[in-house]
Amino acid sequence: MTAGLPLFVYGTLRPGEINHDLFLRGRTAAEEPARLPDALLYDGPGFPYAVQHAGSEIVGELVTPAPEAYESLLAELDRLEDYYGPDRPRNVYDRVRREAVRPDGTLTTAWVYLAAPLLARRLRATGVEIPGGDWLRR
Repeated sequence: MTAGLPLFVYGTLRPGEINHDLFLRGRTAAEEPARLPDALLYDGPGFPYAVQHAGSEIVGELVTPAPEAYESLLAELDRLEDYYGPDRPRNVYDRVRREAVRPDGTLTTAWVYLAAPLLARRLRATGVEIPGGDWLRR
């Protein structure tokens, strides 16, 4: 089941960042620190990109949207992240299900926006990695 999954956010949607205020403030039921295993974070102009990468992890938050805001919020975030649906060539990010790690070590399935395949290849070849995988400490 995918409805109601929390979101793992790692960049401008994190608390204190511009898109958190614009999209998430007042529309969440819970927010907690979390980590995303097997991912690397790259610096884009003004925002980050996460890509799959075994053995690395990135830092972020697990955000649970308020139930009444879930569908509209997910649609708004898909537009923000230029996600048009699974395997669409215009995607900048792909929204995928991944296991995130809560502070107590438990795993939870969450939506996360990862760089789409063509962009991910370019980032791996020429991108600037964010050391420690934490956008807020770049």
